Amino acid sequence: MNEERYVAAIEISSSKIMVAVGKLRPNNQLDVIACEQDKGVEGVRYGVIQNPEDTSMRIQHLLAKIQRRNSVAPREIVGVYVGLSGRSLRSLTIEVSRNLPEDTEITSEIIAGLRAQALETAIDNSLEVVDAIPRVFRVGKNDTTSPKGMIGNSIKGTYDLIVCRPEIKRNLVRTLHDKLGLKINGAMVTALCTGQLVARPEEKRLGCMLVDMGAETTTVTIYRSGHLRYFATLPLGGRNITRDITSLHVLEDRAEDLKTTSGDAISRDAVSSLNINGLKMTDVSNLVVARSEEIVANIVEQISYAGLQDKDLPGGIICIGGGSQLRGMLELLGNKSKLTVRRGSLPSFIRIEDTKAPSFEIIELASVLYTGATNNNAECLTIPVRETLPPTGVPHVDEPVYEEPAPRVKEKKKKSGPSKWSKFGTKISSFFTGVDDEDDDIIE
Repeated sequence: MNEERYVAAIEISSSKIMVAVGKLRPNNQLDVIACEQDKGVEGVRYGVIQNPEDTSMRIQHLLAKIQRRNSVAPREIVGVYVGLSGRSLRSLTIEVSRNLPEDTEITSEIIAGLRAQALETAIDNSLEVVDAIPRVFRVGKNDTTSPKGMIGNSIKGTYDLIVCRPEIKRNLVRTLHDKLGLKINGAMVTALCTGQLVARPEEKRLGCMLVDMGAETTTVTIYRSGHLRYFATLPLGGRNITRDITSLHVLEDRAEDLKTTSGDAISRDAVSSLNINGLKMTDVSNLVVARSEEIVANIVEQISYAGLQDKDLPGGIICIGGGSQLRGMLELLGNKSKLTVRRGSLPSFIRIEDTKAPSFEIIELASVLYTGATNNNAECLTIPVRETLPPTGVPHVDEPVYEEPAPRVKEKKKKSGPSKWSKFGTKISSFFTGVDDEDDDIIE
């Protein structure tokens, strides 16, 4: 790539819809120059679009706003990268193998064929395969993560198939392509894009867990020996805490405000005994703590589901997402897992130039934008060609020539009658008699 190019991405989640435009520079640095979002989405549940009509209208409004930005105009968004998320997304471990002639050198074509075989593996009819990520290969009797160039008479690959329910992708196509006319330049698993950028290479080699706590779902991605080991989506998130607080007879907006301003995931010794409008803060605290402990317990349990123990993840836990912003949540996760916990952030080669977009809110979207832009040269933004008007008096070549008819000239009849001197006398006479001069033709 010899010049910078403009790229665009969309994130559709249960709590908000976000659109971002960035500039990818020749050195693969990404500058996010504009971002718009719409919160309080009702047409999306657990990361899955339930109402394509409502969602498309919201996105259309965001596109109009972002295209009016000085940093974007006069460009128009014609294609986007989009992240895949939802509670049905998870990984399935499979093995595929292929026998080869004696002393065969493993080539890129053989590896690609093995991956295609993995993608075609029969699974539950209710699920669709999104991707096949290699974990380890065995060439002959030797295990390796880089089989190309090795010699053997067989190859076996262990893959993590990323699967989801078909409606996730189907409803994205209905919303973005069918209703808005946008080209989907790439649909990628959001959690995996984020893992590539937020989890450091040394953490993934040691073994680590990336936790993205959203509004209605929490994704858990576990890496070991530098590769994906486990991926799952839990149907729990920050909104569960908010809805618990509504049981105290408050509206959801008020409950969300109480959670963010007064909530704490850990039970403290000094709990406020305030009673505000009949609402006891101790009751709010008890609900927040109980649900937070349930969410964290489910997150920690994923380590054993992956066939690992906490000692297998010395790289610790990296936490992102709106749910992780709750006071005490990271501390609680560290206490329950016995692992070090840190807050995730974007690498230095991704810069957020739009000051209205907080970094912690845009991590997932920026990761999708960067992953799509660096793996695909598809066009996202174009400058529309405006039709220019032809010069005055010169017709367009494709238009018929219209000739205005010449004005009709009234022919004057040759009249016989009195001379001009006698007519002069008549006019003088008419002046005194009141006869109008405009009736000359009639008189004549």
